[in-house]
Amino acid sequence: MPYGYLQRTHAMTAPLRRRASSLDELDAIFAQMSDPEAGKASIADFVSRPTDVVITPFGKSGTTWTQQIVHTLRTRGDMDFDDISRVVPWIETSRILGLDINADQRASPRAFKSHLDFDKVPKGATYINVIRHPVDAAYSAFKFMEGWFIEPGTITADEFVTKRAANGGYEKHLTGWWQHRDDENVLYLVFEHMKEDLEGTIEQIAAFIGIELDQELRDITLEHASLPFMQKHTDRFDDALMRARSEKSVLPAGSDSTKVRVGQVGAHGLSQETVETIAGLWREFARPVTGFDTYEALIESLR
Repeated sequence: MPYGYLQRTHAMTAPLRRRASSLDELDAIFAQMSDPEAGKASIADFVSRPTDVVITPFGKSGTTWTQQIVHTLRTRGDMDFDDISRVVPWIETSRILGLDINADQRASPRAFKSHLDFDKVPKGATYINVIRHPVDAAYSAFKFMEGWFIEPGTITADEFVTKRAANGGYEKHLTGWWQHRDDENVLYLVFEHMKEDLEGTIEQIAAFIGIELDQELRDITLEHASLPFMQKHTDRFDDALMRARSEKSVLPAGSDSTKVRVGQVGAHGLSQETVETIAGLWREFARPVTGFDTYEALIESLR
């Protein structure tokens, strides 16, 4: 669930105990789950180490995939976990989920997830940022919410995406990290390029986090980071910790919180009007900082 949703402060008297069938109900559910003070405390609690790896994409831009790559590399293929975010914890939700964010982890380097903008993320670590086309990221967020927070068939993808995009969160996140893409402690990756060359991506990440990549580990990581493997083990990548919290306090049981779906590039169900709205936000907020008219032009410059 995108971190911004945990920060909402709308009041609500009692849990809905049903999935949202309107945007107003969706806001109410997010408000019921929000705990802004715990979120702030979670971030403040974190004491970084120079060797820590913090995976920092915007929501639905390759975070879980990158968590799996990093965890596989550092453990040579460990799959003994119920939720990838138990072994690669989400910094912003550690108090909410009862995790000790500063504990040693089962392998080195310690690894974490965060969706924070550059100016908000705790400093003193190393960072892997991944960017993804704003249209694909937005549509993926809708599909992630549908069946968990949204009753299927009630809120359209265009409604959800138009409202979510209006806050400019994607552009703020992208432009903040873009300005630090060449920092020594930042590895700046592109989701679309990861799809084209997974082996090359694994090599980049291994070198960045200081893991010697022998042929056996290369093969293990290629398998464990593949879409078929992650789909086969989808229960490890379905936000089990956060889903359990949502079903305990707000939502009915039996939610579909699957994160590993298809991860396609350019295959979305949004209208041309919504796509144009997102393109307009890019031109207004991302172009002045990056100098690129489109996302496609920006990632081409990174080849």
